[in-house]
Amino acid sequence: MNMKLSIIIVNYNVTQLLRNCLLSIQKYVREVVYEVIVIDNASTDSSWRELISEFPEIHFIPSEINGGFSKANNQAIQVAKGEYVLLLNPDTEFEGFYMKDLLDFSDKQPDFGCLGIRMHDAEGHFLPESKRSVPDMFNSFEKLFTNFKKNNSKSYYRNDLEEDAVAEVEVMTGAFLLLKKGVYEKVGGLDEAYFMYGEDIDLCYTLIRNGYKNYYYGQASLLHHKGESTVKNDVYLNRFYGAMQIFINKYYKESKPMQYSFLKAGLNLRYQIEKVKLK
Repeated sequence: MNMKLSIIIVNYNVTQLLRNCLLSIQKYVREVVYEVIVIDNASTDSSWRELISEFPEIHFIPSEINGGFSKANNQAIQVAKGEYVLLLNPDTEFEGFYMKDLLDFSDKQPDFGCLGIRMHDAEGHFLPESKRSVPDMFNSFEKLFTNFKKNNSKSYYRNDLEEDAVAEVEVMTGAFLLLKKGVYEKVGGLDEAYFMYGEDIDLCYTLIRNGYKNYYYGQASLLHHKGESTVKNDVYLNRFYGAMQIFINKYYKESKPMQYSFLKAGLNLRYQIEKVKLK
């Protein structure tokens, strides 16, 4: 039988969360020929190695260096045998037998780009980054400087769509991103200029620019222990705002110089505000 799905997980110092993630895959991914590839990004905590004997059927790859999220995924996908690849965070857990439904849905879509699902945190709160728009001057200003959520508007977070909707949406999150391996390779995979953050937005936008359609599938839900593996410090701020800077440099600097100047100033101001908060 042909391998239908390769699940790719990049691990960095979250052994217990990764264990729970792998157990949820074992429990819920049924009726699908699949493989799981875990690439460890040079964790300083070596306890992840205990999982090798616990999960003998899983392909573990130790990386000598931590070259970032994009680089690790691109490396793992080179050995993936599946028709589809699922980029999956180690701090997530499947919650139902929906993988076959997602693949069946994806098979039916012409020009299928990628698919994401509804995510919530451990308290059950919906995570709005499950469905987003490509950043532009207006929705980025709203995201950077306001906390209001307009319920019926197509803003940065697609609040005009119900949480359980199934719809074409521009941007999903890299915590759970399903796409065809051939398409991933054709558009060049994740841009390794991003270390962490922003690469999922870039990939979704790249798919759209190449004529593909991206989908949000709100009928399926995923637990995401958001931020468990992220310490909010100077390194985080530099990476997060650095990623946004890479994005606007790439897509707006030459084609939309006015938007570029506005976004650059807005990002810089927000970065300075966040830095002050850390002190």
